[in-house]
Amino acid sequence: MNTTGRDGTKPARTKKTVSSPDHDLPKHRLVFEQLYREIQSGRYKVQARLPSEAELGKSFNASRITIARAMNELQRLGIVSRRAGAGTVVLPRASISGRVFGLLIPDLGRTEIFEPICQGMMRSPLSSSHSLLWGHTMDEDAHQENEAEQLCHQYVAQKVSGVFFAPLEYTDQKDAVNTRIAKALNAAGIPIVLLDRCFEPYPERSKCDLVGIDNRRTGYMVTSHLLRLGVRRIAFIAKPKSAATVDARVAGYREAMYAAGVCVDKDMLRRGFPEDPAFVQKTLETCRPEAIVCANDLTAAQLMQTLSDLGVRVPEQIRVAGIDDVKYASLLPVPLTTHHQNCAEIGAIAMITMLERIDRLELPARDILLQTHLVIRKSCGSDLGPIHR
Repeated sequence: MNTTGRDGTKPARTKKTVSSPDHDLPKHRLVFEQLYREIQSGRYKVQARLPSEAELGKSFNASRITIARAMNELQRLGIVSRRAGAGTVVLPRASISGRVFGLLIPDLGRTEIFEPICQGMMRSPLSSSHSLLWGHTMDEDAHQENEAEQLCHQYVAQKVSGVFFAPLEYTDQKDAVNTRIAKALNAAGIPIVLLDRCFEPYPERSKCDLVGIDNRRTGYMVTSHLLRLGVRRIAFIAKPKSAATVDARVAGYREAMYAAGVCVDKDMLRRGFPEDPAFVQKTLETCRPEAIVCANDLTAAQLMQTLSDLGVRVPEQIRVAGIDDVKYASLLPVPLTTHHQNCAEIGAIAMITMLERIDRLELPARDILLQTHLVIRKSCGSDLGPIHR
């Protein structure tokens, strides 16, 4: 029996299931990716009409709002056209297939968020018709700076279609090197999508698209959680020469403290190395903190190890929270309370952003900030209950 419709497509009659290795991907992203795969595979051919939103909602067991968001992403990328009365029609995509993009991520292998970001980028169905060039990273800071610039020049010479750039962090000349890299790519007419952070000092902003999280809000939310537990003496620890994202997290921390009516002593913001016992000991003596918000999970993990070496118990004597929710956060001797960011989704959205930028160079620079959520574990002492005064 012939089940093909008049336009060459098959009617959506059976329930679809959508799956992904990233269980926390939003449903509309899963719907988008499955529809994209079906378009790429030829199930829905050029000029074919897709089923209606109502039909797709039944097929995917999803709400109309979810289906509409998925369809809007397909439309923004020029994969389909949507017109009232004409439905949703598949458009030709040959003009943007087979592009080569460069990954310029000096901290890959050193900062834990970038591996899952790259994995999310590669797993995106939008990457299937394009190539991603990876650059090698080195451990020594001076070599890292030189290699980042060399890789930039290689991408310019190869005339890549775009570069995904995570600016350098922690190195002595990071600001100058990051600026030179951006200028070189801009001079060559190569679009840049920034990952996680901008290279301009907070609150300044470059003219490149950025995909990441709302770091100020994240700092606010983590600090607010500790405040709700009755803690008032909260310190913030970050490493020297951190990226501008950390400054935004500090701003959120300060804002939460002010909103709670707590005066923020300047000594409560500490810049140093959490693996250094002398720095941590001085922080304890100077600040007398009841809790510490760390700029990221690595800082928190190193701090908790140092506190343990100093005989300070977490969370009984001091509460600790991080930001990022990297893969080992739940596996630490004291599981870490933190704010989760969906790194795989950042990678997938970065690919969408790059393709949109190539199609529409006139668009203003955009901050595309994904939602985060608090993950409560033992390190914040929530199971101890609020502090009573």
